[in-house]
Amino acid sequence: MALVTRRRALTIGAALAGTAAVPAYAQASERGHGPRPLVRAHAHNDYEHPRPLFDALDHRFGSVEADIYLVDGALLVAHDPIDLDPTRTLESLYLDPLAARVRANHGSVYRGYHRTPFQLLIDIKTEGAATYLELDRHLRRYRHLFTTYSYGKVRRGPVTAVISGDRAARAPMEAQRLRRAFYDGRLADLGSAAPASLIPLISDNWTLNFSWQGVGAIPAAERDKLRGIVTAAHKRGQRVRFWATPDFAGPAREAVWGELLAAGVDHLNTDDLAGLESFLDAHGQ
Repeated sequence: MALVTRRRALTIGAALAGTAAVPAYAQASERGHGPRPLVRAHAHNDYEHPRPLFDALDHRFGSVEADIYLVDGALLVAHDPIDLDPTRTLESLYLDPLAARVRANHGSVYRGYHRTPFQLLIDIKTEGAATYLELDRHLRRYRHLFTTYSYGKVRRGPVTAVISGDRAARAPMEAQRLRRAFYDGRLADLGSAAPASLIPLISDNWTLNFSWQGVGAIPAAERDKLRGIVTAAHKRGQRVRFWATPDFAGPAREAVWGELLAAGVDHLNTDDLAGLESFLDAHGQ
Protein backbone atom coordinates (compact mmCIF):
# COMPACT_ATOMS: atom_id res chain seq x y z
CA MET A 1 0.00 0.00 0.00
CA ALA A 2 1.35 3.47 -0.85
CA LEU A 3 2.37 5.55 2.13
CA VAL A 4 -0.21 8.28 1.51
CA THR A 5 -2.99 5.72 1.04
CA ARG A 6 -1.88 3.94 4.19
CA ARG A 7 -2.03 7.16 6.24
CA ARG A 8 -5.58 7.80 4.96
CA ALA A 9 -6.57 4.30 6.01
CA LEU A 10 -5.13 4.86 9.48
CA THR A 11 -7.00 8.16 9.81
CA ILE A 12 -10.30 6.52 8.84
CA GLY A 13 -9.55 3.64 11.21
CA ALA A 14 -8.92 6.03 14.06
CA ALA A 15 -12.28 7.69 13.55
CA LEU A 16 -14.08 4.36 13.49
CA ALA A 17 -12.15 3.10 16.51
CA GLY A 18 -13.78 5.67 18.73
CA THR A 19 -17.12 3.86 18.38
CA ALA A 20 -15.72 0.39 19.06
CA ALA A 21 -17.14 -1.60 21.97
CA VAL A 22 -15.12 -1.86 25.16
CA PRO A 23 -13.23 -5.20 25.16
CA ALA A 24 -14.77 -7.92 27.30
CA TYR A 25 -11.67 -8.24 29.47
CA ALA A 26 -11.92 -4.54 30.34
CA GLN A 27 -15.61 -4.87 31.22
CA ALA A 28 -14.86 -7.84 33.44
CA SER A 29 -11.99 -6.27 35.39
CA GLU A 30 -12.35 -6.36 39.16
CA ARG A 31 -12.57 -3.25 41.26
CA GLY A 32 -9.09 -2.05 42.16
CA HIS A 33 -7.40 -3.94 39.34
CA GLY A 34 -7.56 -3.48 35.62
CA PRO A 35 -6.88 -6.10 32.96
CA ARG A 36 -3.74 -8.15 33.54
CA PRO A 37 -0.93 -6.61 31.45
CA LEU A 38 1.01 -8.80 29.03
CA VAL A 39 4.53 -7.82 30.04
CA ARG A 40 6.12 -9.83 27.22
CA ALA A 41 4.10 -8.19 24.44
CA HIS A 42 5.94 -5.50 22.45
CA ALA A 43 4.12 -3.39 19.84
CA HIS A 44 6.62 -2.89 17.03
CA ASN A 45 6.09 0.41 15.15
CA ASP A 46 3.17 1.07 17.48
CA TYR A 47 2.46 4.50 15.98
CA GLU A 48 1.29 2.89 12.71
CA HIS A 49 -1.83 1.51 14.37
CA PRO A 50 -5.08 3.50 14.00
CA ARG A 51 -4.89 4.59 17.66
CA PRO A 52 -1.22 4.79 18.65
CA LEU A 53 -0.59 3.65 22.23
CA PHE A 54 -4.30 3.15 22.97
CA ASP A 55 -4.67 0.11 20.71
CA ALA A 56 -1.68 -1.47 22.45
CA LEU A 57 -3.12 -0.62 25.87
CA ASP A 58 -6.49 -2.10 24.88
CA HIS A 59 -4.63 -5.33 24.03
CA ARG A 60 -2.74 -5.10 27.36
CA PHE A 61 0.75 -4.72 25.87
CA GLY A 62 3.60 -4.05 28.25
CA SER A 63 5.86 -2.34 25.71
CA VAL A 64 5.42 -0.05 22.70
CA GLU A 65 7.85 1.37 20.15
CA ALA A 66 7.90 4.88 18.67
CA ASP A 67 10.31 6.15 16.01
CA ILE A 68 11.25 9.81 16.38
CA TYR A 69 12.78 12.54 14.24
CA LEU A 70 14.17 15.81 15.61
CA VAL A 71 12.70 18.58 13.47
CA ASP A 72 13.16 22.23 14.55
CA GLY A 73 13.17 21.27 18.22
CA ALA A 74 10.10 19.05 17.94
CA LEU A 75 10.19 15.26 18.29
CA LEU A 76 7.97 13.95 15.51
CA VAL A 77 6.81 10.34 15.35
CA ALA A 78 6.97 8.56 11.98
CA HIS A 79 8.61 5.60 10.26
CA ASP A 80 9.87 7.53 7.23
CA PRO A 81 10.54 11.24 6.61
CA ILE A 82 7.72 11.40 4.07
CA ASP A 83 5.26 10.66 6.89
CA LEU A 84 6.36 13.50 9.17
CA ASP A 85 3.41 15.48 10.50
CA PRO A 86 3.87 18.37 12.96
CA THR A 87 0.77 17.29 14.88
CA ARG A 88 2.13 13.78 15.53
CA THR A 89 4.63 14.49 18.28
CA LEU A 90 6.05 12.22 20.93
CA GLU A 91 4.21 14.29 23.54
CA SER A 92 0.81 14.14 21.89
CA LEU A 93 0.91 10.46 20.97
CA TYR A 94 2.76 9.00 23.98
CA LEU A 95 4.05 11.22 26.77
CA ASP A 96 0.89 13.19 27.56
CA PRO A 97 -1.47 10.18 27.31
CA LEU A 98 0.82 8.04 29.48
CA ALA A 99 1.09 10.79 32.09
CA ALA A 100 -2.70 11.19 32.15
CA ARG A 101 -3.25 7.46 32.45
CA VAL A 102 -0.74 7.12 35.29
CA ARG A 103 -2.45 9.96 37.17
CA ALA A 104 -5.85 8.33 36.67
CA ASN A 105 -4.52 4.95 37.84
CA HIS A 106 -2.79 6.39 40.91
CA GLY A 107 0.74 5.68 39.77
CA SER A 108 0.63 2.89 37.20
CA VAL A 109 -0.12 2.43 33.52
CA TYR A 110 -2.29 -0.61 34.32
CA ARG A 111 -4.60 -0.08 37.27
CA GLY A 112 -3.54 -2.14 40.27
CA TYR A 113 -0.20 -3.24 38.75
CA HIS A 114 2.18 -0.78 40.37
CA ARG A 115 5.11 -3.20 40.27
CA THR A 116 4.84 -3.66 36.50
CA PRO A 117 6.71 -0.88 34.67
CA PHE A 118 5.58 -0.09 31.14
CA GLN A 119 8.33 0.13 28.51
CA LEU A 120 8.46 2.96 25.98
CA LEU A 121 11.08 2.06 23.38
CA ILE A 122 12.09 5.22 21.52
CA ASP A 123 13.88 4.60 18.22
CA ILE A 124 15.93 7.63 17.18
CA LYS A 125 15.95 8.18 13.42
CA THR A 126 17.93 11.44 13.28
CA GLU A 127 21.45 12.06 14.58
CA GLY A 128 21.58 10.28 17.91
CA ALA A 129 23.43 12.67 20.24
CA ALA A 130 21.49 15.83 19.36
CA THR A 131 18.17 14.00 19.27
CA TYR A 132 18.77 12.35 22.62
CA LEU A 133 19.71 15.62 24.31
CA GLU A 134 16.48 17.19 23.09
CA LEU A 135 14.55 14.09 24.14
CA ASP A 136 16.09 14.34 27.60
CA ARG A 137 14.77 17.90 27.89
CA HIS A 138 11.31 16.65 26.98
CA LEU A 139 11.40 13.78 29.47
CA ARG A 140 12.33 16.14 32.32
CA ARG A 141 8.91 17.77 32.03
CA TYR A 142 7.20 14.55 33.14
CA ARG A 143 8.08 14.41 36.80
CA HIS A 144 7.62 11.01 38.48
CA LEU A 145 6.57 9.34 35.20
CA PHE A 146 9.85 7.71 34.21
CA THR A 147 12.27 5.26 35.75
CA THR A 148 15.44 7.21 36.55
CA TYR A 149 19.13 6.54 36.95
CA SER A 150 20.54 8.82 39.63
CA TYR A 151 24.16 8.70 40.75
CA GLY A 152 24.50 4.96 40.42
CA LYS A 153 21.01 3.94 41.53
CA VAL A 154 17.92 3.05 39.53
CA ARG A 155 14.56 4.25 40.82
CA ARG A 156 11.58 2.56 39.22
CA GLY A 157 8.80 4.67 37.75
CA PRO A 158 5.55 3.72 36.00
CA VAL A 159 7.21 4.03 32.57
CA THR A 160 10.74 3.01 31.55
CA ALA A 161 12.09 4.81 28.47
CA VAL A 162 14.66 2.84 26.49
CA ILE A 163 16.55 4.52 23.65
CA SER A 164 17.18 2.61 20.44
CA GLY A 165 18.07 3.58 16.89
CA ASP A 166 21.05 5.82 16.09
CA ARG A 167 23.94 4.57 18.22
CA ALA A 168 25.41 8.05 18.78
CA ALA A 169 22.89 8.51 21.59
CA ARG A 170 24.99 6.30 23.85
CA ALA A 171 27.82 8.75 24.58
CA PRO A 172 25.68 11.55 26.06
CA MET A 173 23.67 9.00 28.02
CA GLU A 174 26.79 7.45 29.57
CA ALA A 175 28.02 10.89 30.58
CA GLN A 176 24.90 11.70 32.59
CA ARG A 177 24.79 11.19 36.34
CA LEU A 178 21.04 11.69 36.25
CA ARG A 179 18.92 10.47 33.36
CA ARG A 180 15.38 9.39 32.65
CA ALA A 181 16.15 6.87 29.94
CA PHE A 182 18.22 3.75 29.29
CA TYR A 183 20.03 2.30 26.28
CA ASP A 184 18.92 -0.53 24.02
CA GLY A 185 21.97 -2.73 23.54
CA ARG A 186 22.83 -5.24 20.83
CA LEU A 187 24.23 -8.75 21.09
CA ALA A 188 27.69 -7.24 20.74
CA ASP A 189 27.06 -5.49 24.08
CA LEU A 190 26.24 -8.75 25.85
CA GLY A 191 29.04 -9.43 28.29
CA SER A 192 30.57 -5.96 27.90
CA ALA A 193 31.48 -3.80 30.87
CA ALA A 194 28.31 -1.73 30.50
CA PRO A 195 25.94 -2.53 33.39
CA ALA A 196 22.22 -3.18 33.29
CA SER A 197 21.74 0.27 34.83
CA LEU A 198 22.75 1.64 31.41
CA ILE A 199 21.74 -1.27 29.14
CA PRO A 200 18.74 -3.10 30.61
CA LEU A 201 17.66 -4.44 27.22
CA ILE A 202 19.52 -6.45 24.57
CA SER A 203 17.79 -6.33 21.17
CA ASP A 204 18.89 -7.72 17.82
CA ASN A 205 17.75 -8.77 14.36
CA TRP A 206 16.49 -12.36 14.40
CA THR A 207 17.32 -13.01 10.74
CA LEU A 208 20.97 -11.95 11.19
CA ASN A 209 21.46 -14.42 14.03
CA PHE A 210 19.20 -17.38 13.25
CA SER A 211 18.31 -19.17 10.02
CA TRP A 212 15.19 -20.88 11.42
CA GLN A 213 11.93 -19.20 10.44
CA GLY A 214 9.47 -21.52 12.14
CA VAL A 215 9.23 -24.25 9.51
CA GLY A 216 10.05 -27.67 10.92
CA ALA A 217 11.95 -28.07 14.15
CA ILE A 218 14.44 -25.44 15.25
CA PRO A 219 17.99 -26.76 14.75
CA ALA A 220 19.47 -27.90 18.05
CA ALA A 221 22.47 -25.59 17.67
CA GLU A 222 20.21 -22.56 17.16
CA ARG A 223 18.04 -23.51 20.15
CA ASP A 224 21.17 -23.77 22.29
CA LYS A 225 22.40 -20.42 20.97
CA LEU A 226 19.08 -18.73 21.74
CA ARG A 227 18.94 -20.10 25.27
CA GLY A 228 22.57 -19.21 25.85
CA ILE A 229 21.88 -15.59 24.88
CA VAL A 230 18.94 -15.37 27.27
CA THR A 231 20.84 -17.02 30.12
CA ALA A 232 23.80 -14.69 29.70
CA ALA A 233 21.58 -11.59 29.59
CA HIS A 234 19.49 -12.61 32.58
CA LYS A 235 22.60 -13.24 34.67
CA ARG A 236 23.46 -9.58 34.12
CA GLY A 237 19.93 -8.37 34.87
CA GLN A 238 19.20 -7.62 31.22
CA ARG A 239 16.13 -8.42 29.16
CA VAL A 240 16.12 -9.81 25.58
CA ARG A 241 14.15 -8.88 22.47
CA PHE A 242 14.46 -9.83 18.79
CA TRP A 243 12.99 -7.90 15.90
CA ALA A 244 12.38 -9.24 12.37
CA THR A 245 10.87 -12.48 13.64
CA PRO A 246 8.17 -14.02 11.40
CA ASP A 247 4.99 -11.97 11.84
CA PHE A 248 2.48 -13.43 9.38
CA ALA A 249 -0.32 -15.32 11.11
CA GLY A 250 0.17 -19.06 10.91
CA PRO A 251 2.03 -22.07 12.31
CA ALA A 252 5.52 -20.71 11.55
CA ARG A 253 4.98 -17.56 13.57
CA GLU A 254 3.51 -19.49 16.48
CA ALA A 255 6.40 -21.96 16.37
CA VAL A 256 8.93 -19.12 16.67
CA TRP A 257 6.92 -17.43 19.42
CA GLY A 258 6.78 -20.75 21.26
CA GLU A 259 10.55 -21.17 21.13
CA LEU A 260 11.05 -17.59 22.28
CA LEU A 261 8.78 -18.19 25.27
CA ALA A 262 10.47 -21.49 26.09
CA ALA A 263 13.89 -19.83 25.98
CA GLY A 264 12.77 -17.04 28.30
CA VAL A 265 12.93 -14.17 25.79
CA ASP A 266 11.41 -11.20 27.57
CA HIS A 267 9.66 -9.31 24.76
CA LEU A 268 7.92 -10.76 21.70
CA ASN A 269 7.87 -8.34 18.79
CA THR A 270 4.75 -7.94 16.61
CA ASP A 271 2.58 -5.66 14.49
CA ASP A 272 -0.42 -7.97 15.12
CA LEU A 273 -1.69 -6.87 18.52
CA ALA A 274 -4.69 -9.18 18.69
CA GLY A 275 -2.69 -12.15 17.42
CA LEU A 276 0.01 -11.89 20.07
CA GLU A 277 -2.53 -11.17 22.80
CA SER A 278 -4.40 -14.37 21.94
CA PHE A 279 -1.19 -16.39 21.79
CA LEU A 280 0.09 -15.18 25.16
CA ASP A 281 -3.29 -15.72 26.82
CA ALA A 282 -3.43 -19.26 25.43
CA HIS A 283 0.03 -19.94 26.87
CA GLY A 284 -0.70 -18.44 30.28
CA GLN A 285 1.65 -15.52 29.79
